[in-house]
Amino acid sequence: MLLKYFYDSRLAQASYMVGCAATGEALVIDPNRDIQQYLDAAANEGLAITQVTETHIHADYVSGSRELAAATGAMIYLSDEGDADWKYSYANQPNITLVKDGDTWMLGNIKLDVLHTPGHTPEHISFMVTDTAGADAPMGIFTGDFLFVGDVGRPDLLEEAAGVAGTKEPGARQQFHSVARFKGLPDYLQIWPGHGAGSACGKALGAIPSTTLGYEKLFNPAFQVETEDAFVAWLLDGQPEAPYYFAQMKRVNKEGPALLSELAPPAAAGRATLDELTRNEAILVDLRDKEAFAAAYVPGTLNIPATSNGYINYIGWFVDYDAPFYFIAPAGGNADEIITVLRSIGVDNVPHYFPASVVTDGETASLPVMKADELANKVAQNGTIVLDVRGKSEYADGHIAGAQNIPLGYLQRQLDSIPRDKTVVTQCASGYRSQIAASVLRRYGYDNVVNLADDESAWSKALPTE
Repeated sequence: MLLKYFYDSRLAQASYMVGCAATGEALVIDPNRDIQQYLDAAANEGLAITQVTETHIHADYVSGSRELAAATGAMIYLSDEGDADWKYSYANQPNITLVKDGDTWMLGNIKLDVLHTPGHTPEHISFMVTDTAGADAPMGIFTGDFLFVGDVGRPDLLEEAAGVAGTKEPGARQQFHSVARFKGLPDYLQIWPGHGAGSACGKALGAIPSTTLGYEKLFNPAFQVETEDAFVAWLLDGQPEAPYYFAQMKRVNKEGPALLSELAPPAAAGRATLDELTRNEAILVDLRDKEAFAAAYVPGTLNIPATSNGYINYIGWFVDYDAPFYFIAPAGGNADEIITVLRSIGVDNVPHYFPASVVTDGETASLPVMKADELANKVAQNGTIVLDVRGKSEYADGHIAGAQNIPLGYLQRQLDSIPRDKTVVTQCASGYRSQIAASVLRRYGYDNVVNLADDESAWSKALPTE
């Protein structure tokens, strides 16, 4: 048996390849849309990808199951668990096999047992793996978004992101019973989760790539809560804000993503096209770094610097899937790589992109920035609003005294709560999210906006906190 691990650090997303040397076959579990990595790995091992599967209808990225099956002819194994609202709409296609709890299938000498592990989503399944060529007991379990290192999957995404009311508490109760089921399994089992630290699919995911069930029984908080009601309260408390784009991913992955071969590649365009788009209030994201944007930017554009490894997650807060999307590439940036990243969360309608040089081909504006000691002098004066755009839990742990908290992803929908007649200083933990926020406010006509460039270590010393 061969096991290979793939990790997309931009989405904190893990996928896996299981290979059977005896038959030359391979199975890919929870692939993302960038399938070349799996094709290359299989070719390097002399394997043919004959099977593809996924643990559930993903919310945070576009599944690559259809893409990979189209490229290889592989059979797709999909969950047939859950209620009618969360069944795969494309499951009637001839290359798809539906599976339920207790089902088993083989990859050469390797046996995969299906375990229904609802909670994160109603249809969620996990895969227990046994290498029958050398053992008569399982080696480990691919747990997807059910069990992570140090955490379990959040049960509130259907309600918080997809708008399915009344689902988070039942999901939390299902998660309790899924954990209880795993308490009865052998401690030696290896656990291969679908996400690592930084994913919004849980609240405290560990950074190491795998674990054992025995270790999780000892140290994962989910295994320490003995009663169902206490577990529900613990699990629902303190979950991070659910990105709005998760609702779109649920729909796309349920209905079946478009194949990349069906999508038109974007064309490079110049300043005249850019100016027409900004006049029409198109969504246009400037991916240049903070300093370049602050020095000169095109009015109406949003700044989401590609310098952050997880910049695609911030794009997901602001993209409108019903409208075309445009971007300004950073200097020296690879437009094809950016397109791959955008398509990982289903941003498929990208007619044009613009090189960084287009910014200075016409009218520009600048974004004022401020240091923490300057802000300390400002807040003593009337007419200055400190807008903390960190998450609610970050704000609760400590913030600048008197600061107003609107998490970055919610900002566009809560503009009415921000006065237009005062200076607004945007602030976060590093200056990255606050710069995005400043560009959002500028786009919507807030002229007196300043970004606090200093990080938390600086502002927590320079200003009173509470």
